[in-house]
Amino acid sequence: MASKKVTVTIPEELLEEIRAESAERGLSAYVAEALRFKRDRDRLLELVDWLGEEYGPVTDDERAAAIEDLKELDAEHERRAGGRHGKGAAA
Repeated sequence: MASKKVTVTIPEELLEEIRAESAERGLSAYVAEALRFKRDRDRLLELVDWLGEEYGPVTDDERAAAIEDLKELDAEHERRAGGRHGKGAAA
């Protein structure tokens, strides 16, 4: 995949934190990964909006059931990974 150099402005404190966390893989790789994550999340939120328009809003019971399903998936993943991965919270 081709890359292009761009200039962005980032708060100094945030940049220092990111540089410390991304030292091994590099700042550019870290930022590219963060942008991909944000783009994917925006697309998922757009899909949620489209589905809400088509089928109505998610009920509290449906949301609670989905959160429980995610917790079960996280627990199964953690079990299969043998505790090698950090614990992520489903919310």
